[in-house]
Amino acid sequence: MPKDKKDKKLDIEDSSETVNEEVLKEPDDLGTPSYEELIDANVELEKSLLRANADLDNALKRSHSEVEKAHKYGVEKLLVELLPVIDNLEHALNNLSEDATKEDKEGIELTLKSFESALDKFGMIPIYPVNEEFNPEKHEAVTMEKDENKKDGSIGNIFQRGWELHSRIVRPARVTVIKN
Repeated sequence: MPKDKKDKKLDIEDSSETVNEEVLKEPDDLGTPSYEELIDANVELEKSLLRANADLDNALKRSHSEVEKAHKYGVEKLLVELLPVIDNLEHALNNLSEDATKEDKEGIELTLKSFESALDKFGMIPIYPVNEEFNPEKHEAVTMEKDENKKDGSIGNIFQRGWELHSRIVRPARVTVIKN
C-alpha cells in the first residue's frame, strides 16, 4: 500500500461492532474541498442567507405599505368622480335666481354640507386658498391679474376649490395669480 493511503479501524464505544473506515486519501485525490474552501463557502452561504432574509423583509414591508396605501387611497377615483357634483351644488348656490325661495337655498346648502361631511369622513379636505401665496403643487394658475392691494405671487380670485385626500392633491384649486 502506498504511503499516502492508510487503513484505519474505528472503534465505536456505543456498539460492539467495529467499523472499518475507508482508506483515507488526500483531499485532492477525492475531489473534496479543503477546509479553507469550506469556510469560504460557508461565509458566502451565510451572506447569501442574510441577503435573502433582507430581501424578504423588504418585500414584506413594501407589500404592507402598498396594502396600507390601497386602503387609504382606494376610494380616490370615486371621490374624484363625485367632485363635479359638489361643484354643481356650489354653482347652483351662487347662481340662484331671485325667484328661488329661502327653503330652496337652505336645501341646497344642507345638501352641500352633508356631501362635504361625507367626503371629510374619507379624508377629503378642500383647498380654498384665500389670502395664500401661489403654490404650484396645490394651485392651478388660470390667469394673472393686477391688484394693488395684494402682493405679487398671491392668489387673487378662486374659480374652483381644490381637494386633497390624505395630503395627496387630488385636484388643485383653479385660481388667478396677482402680477403687478
